[in-house]
Amino acid sequence: MKKVLSLAVLLVLAAVVATLAQTTTKTTTTTTTTTTQQSIAQSMGVIVFPAGGQSASTQSSDEANCYQWAIKNTGIDPFQLQKQSAQAQQAIASGSTAPTAGSGVGGAARGAAAGALFGAIGGNAGTGAAVGAAAGFVGGRARNRAANQQAQQQAAAGQAQFTQDQMNTFRKAFSVCLEGKKYTVRF
Repeated sequence: MKKVLSLAVLLVLAAVVATLAQTTTKTTTTTTTTTTQQSIAQSMGVIVFPAGGQSASTQSSDEANCYQWAIKNTGIDPFQLQKQSAQAQQAIASGSTAPTAGSGVGGAARGAAAGALFGAIGGNAGTGAAVGAAAGFVGGRARNRAANQQAQQQAAAGQAQFTQDQMNTFRKAFSVCLEGKKYTVRF
């Protein structure tokens, strides 16, 4: 029985190997990729139409000149602004959300006072004060942590708004320059 089973397995393996040997073919595929380089205007989300019939090379040159003009007149460089914004966002994000030193003490004092009051009503002011102090300490630290997180979120939102305002100022200057060179510009 074992011999028959072994012989059957060998026959199946031989058939599979023979089939694979006959059907193996080498295929080569060629992939072509087309890369298009964005213009300065496109990279800033500005749409420029050559209303005066300018060539692509003239438009590219005019965009480069207007980019430099806008930097000079606004003091804003969008590519540097993006780097600075990313660094500022990272600094804000890495800021500690841990409660500040002493943030639990105020909560503990308020909790102890409330606990002593309720403990006195229940007959044991000392135990009530201890329980209230512990609860107040934890609550004070939690409130402080939440306030720190909210401050970080507000700082991040403020930084994002500042960056957006700076970009809009730059786009306006860039657009004015291009419009002076007979381009239609929208952003």
